[in-house]
Amino acid sequence: MKKLILSAAIVLGGLSMQAGNNVVTNSIYIINIQDEYKEIDAVPAAIKTSLDNSYPGVKLEKAYVNAKKEYKLEISVRDVKSVVYTDEKGTILKK
Repeated sequence: MKKLILSAAIVLGGLSMQAGNNVVTNSIYIINIQDEYKEIDAVPAAIKTSLDNSYPGVKLEKAYVNAKKEYKLEISVRDVKSVVYTDEKGTILKK
């Protein structure tokens, strides 16, 4: 009976040693694709109108444009700064 218990303990001990050797690796690749925005001095009138309608009292701080004619606008409303994206027609893409 002692030999049975001893052999069971050895077998279980050996199995637990093998279970501890498993190595799992997960790789996550993050690819950040940015559209190159270039700073501009003025924006089209449609964008100014859209901003005034969407955000009363808005002040345009900086404006950028990319090759797709998407505008990145840094604005402030009542001393709260935020970034808004629009197309050339003034349609807000992201808030």
